[in-house]
Amino acid sequence: MLLFTAANKKLWCLKSYLHSVRFESSRSSPFASVLVAVISRFKYGLRGMKLSCSSAVFPLLFCCCSMDLGVITFLLRLAWIAGILPILVASVPIKSLNFFHKTLLRFAARGKILQSSDKFAVPQKYFLHFYLVAVVLTTCLTVSTWFYAYREMILVTTEPFQYSTGTINLTGGPHKISGHKYHITSARQRLQVWRTVFVLLLMEAQVLRRLYETQNVFVYSPTAKMHILGYLTGLFFYTAAPLSLGSTCALEALRYLVVQITEFVIKGWTQLPVEFEWREMVKPLMDLGWCQWIGAAIFIWGWWHQLCCHAILGSLRKCRGANDYVIPHGDWFDYVSCPHYLAEIVIYAGILVASGGLDATVWLLFLFVVANLIFAAAETHRWYRLKFDTYPKSRKAIIPFIY
Repeated sequence: MLLFTAANKKLWCLKSYLHSVRFESSRSSPFASVLVAVISRFKYGLRGMKLSCSSAVFPLLFCCCSMDLGVITFLLRLAWIAGILPILVASVPIKSLNFFHKTLLRFAARGKILQSSDKFAVPQKYFLHFYLVAVVLTTCLTVSTWFYAYREMILVTTEPFQYSTGTINLTGGPHKISGHKYHITSARQRLQVWRTVFVLLLMEAQVLRRLYETQNVFVYSPTAKMHILGYLTGLFFYTAAPLSLGSTCALEALRYLVVQITEFVIKGWTQLPVEFEWREMVKPLMDLGWCQWIGAAIFIWGWWHQLCCHAILGSLRKCRGANDYVIPHGDWFDYVSCPHYLAEIVIYAGILVASGGLDATVWLLFLFVVANLIFAAAETHRWYRLKFDTYPKSRKAIIPFIY
């Protein structure tokens, strides 16, 4: 209830301001009138507490922009810990925990491992939803953070840039937005923002490729299913992962972008000229430290091998049919049963290194990836060995020569 009250208050501030300026300037953007009508629609929904999914998005956006960064970081870390602990408990080789292990395995099962009779299952082709969510969210975070880094970390000026009262109220009060553009005096803060842009670009490359593969590489059997809880876990992961990578400054970047969009709606494009020097937008990324480039090299190594392994799996399905299984060979399949899982771990290890390795939220994201994929790889490896009598005995589950 407090959430919607806060949203209603902010919408009232913006609506009142739009009404006040709509007739004051002949050069005001024509979008202002439209926005007033839209906000009125949302306020009516808030007042009646009969919000549809679409009508809740707009007020929640303003609430998220007003949330404290520490709260979001705390919630993300708590969510990752809540995801890691059950996997660790289920992995303990104690007989009394076998039931818990089987229960968690049932929730995580999909494809060939999932029992076809499971009632709480959705088509495995719903993997597409994960990457659609990830692409949209990661793109929004990347663009807003990059725009914020460029405008506030490079184009720092002492010229006054007076924000309107309505805009200040909308974004959380004068303690959030001053009467001048931000002045970044900390080199460490500047580095952190550009480092966030860098790791979000890596994440963007990953989720875009996965989206492409889901549509053009993998052939999902009509009978292939995954448990509904596994589906919800996937949606959680691809929502929380980009947020975790941008947790240090993405919230401030989104708030800044909301202010810019609001000013654009109010004043129009002619009064808010935006000039981009593409060289200046890229140069800070090129000047990042060795840690970022080593992380990028690790990321590319894992990214390429996952691409190759997915191509091998996709070609097997296309040649033999969606319901036929054969032993895959080539690339890292010669060493482990789940090289695409191993490559995923390498990818997120590269992202961790590129982030600087100092953020506990990113560490928890990485640990969740490791715990989840090792747990899944063990069951996949067991399935292969039971399915094929000629399965190579030298292959391990996910870590070459070890496990």
